[in-house]
Amino acid sequence: MEKKLVYDVGDVPKFGRMLVFALQQVLAILAATIAVPTIIGLPTQIPAAILGAGIGTLIYQLFTKFKSPVFLGSSFAFLSSLGVALAYGYCGIILGSVVAGLVYVVIALIIHFTGTAWVDKLMPPVIIGPTVALIGLTLAVNAMGDIVTANASQMYGKYNLVSLLCGLVAFFVIIICSTQKKFKMARLIPFILGIVAGYFVAAVFTVIGKLADIDYLMIINFQPIIDNFVTAEGNFKGITAIVNYPDIALVEAIKELASGNMSDEILTANEGAKLLNAGGIAEVVIAFLPVALVVFAEHIADHKNLSSIIDKDLIKEPGLKRTLLGDGVGSIAGTVFGICPNTTYGESVGCVAITRNASVATITTTAIMCIVLSFISPIMAVLQTIPSCVMGGVCLTLYGFIAVSGLKMFKNLDLGENKNLFVVAAILISGIGGLTIQIPYQIAETGEITGVIKITSIATALIIGIVTNLVLSKIEKSKLGVDSEEENND
Repeated sequence: MEKKLVYDVGDVPKFGRMLVFALQQVLAILAATIAVPTIIGLPTQIPAAILGAGIGTLIYQLFTKFKSPVFLGSSFAFLSSLGVALAYGYCGIILGSVVAGLVYVVIALIIHFTGTAWVDKLMPPVIIGPTVALIGLTLAVNAMGDIVTANASQMYGKYNLVSLLCGLVAFFVIIICSTQKKFKMARLIPFILGIVAGYFVAAVFTVIGKLADIDYLMIINFQPIIDNFVTAEGNFKGITAIVNYPDIALVEAIKELASGNMSDEILTANEGAKLLNAGGIAEVVIAFLPVALVVFAEHIADHKNLSSIIDKDLIKEPGLKRTLLGDGVGSIAGTVFGICPNTTYGESVGCVAITRNASVATITTTAIMCIVLSFISPIMAVLQTIPSCVMGGVCLTLYGFIAVSGLKMFKNLDLGENKNLFVVAAILISGIGGLTIQIPYQIAETGEITGVIKITSIATALIIGIVTNLVLSKIEKSKLGVDSEEENND
């Protein structure tokens, strides 16, 4: 891949092009952003998740002085924590995001007074490199699960060869557009062209499957579009079918407190949900605090990776203090005015790297576009119909690029040295193997553990890598001291 950027951080593409580039970023981050509310049982909050991502990104850009070209979206790292928070409704979700955001703010304040030397010592390239690679490699499992899944089929979740074909169409269109030299615009919007091509092929198979009554060929689920315009009784929904406002967490939390009851959406996601109380506050804090501390390391890994792509050290300028403040405050705002805690997105970083468009103006436009689109019902419905297999084809390129970016950081490492070898091995094997840390926080009277805080495999691998590196560095220093003493005695 050529290192030269088509659009540098401070460049501003022409307005028409910038809208197209922004749409491409929206599509790149779409799958993960809408997946989080769906996984936690709040699929009706997808527009709120997109709204929160847009707001969070704008705040991040303000804190980083518009110098860091990355988008913030719903974080997978907090999935287990959100499961705990859901037991206390929207108030629990907001409290959790505030706790996570404040962790970033506190660390930013520490860095303000102590500098970043301790961060570099704690997480040198031997840790950052495999961690970045691991982010792509572990996400690959989800992408490859998606690429063989048909959204509309009654066999949803099972292997579908037609879905694989549609995903591979998207994949090959993306890589062909990205590598060809004749059409510059195609190199700048490969994801849009790939998704359109994959969607078209999936639509053709879906129509054939519908006409021939072959369920296996029905790849796309068009029901979200129908539901957007028509009620269950068959009546037109009126103005809300065109423009509607997302159910943001802050408003829903106020409703909970005012009525003393949980909303239907929350009760559907968690039947035993109740109003937030003192015990609930403790549970939510315990659930979010350790995860936020570990996600801090992923934050550094993302920014190190992005720095290598744009050839500017974001840890120094705008500085880790600002990126952390932007991420933390942006995450809080993204939840309060959306639904989920946010984080910097590897998909966005991958999109920047592949298209070589690092324009912050494009990222800012993407954020504004997300805010606007979250209120436009038909577009939200259409975006929800993009089949998983097509997004799997897109993620095959994005996650692959993240993994390779991490592996490229190995070039200056001496893997013939046992210390480096063991640190890298510890991170990759524990991460790819899916090792997680699960901390019990709730035990029933029978002695059965009924609640755990789950730290993701990436975060667990990172912790093991840091500890391994610290232990081996300590041993190495001790050995050097002994050798030096023996030489002096000789």
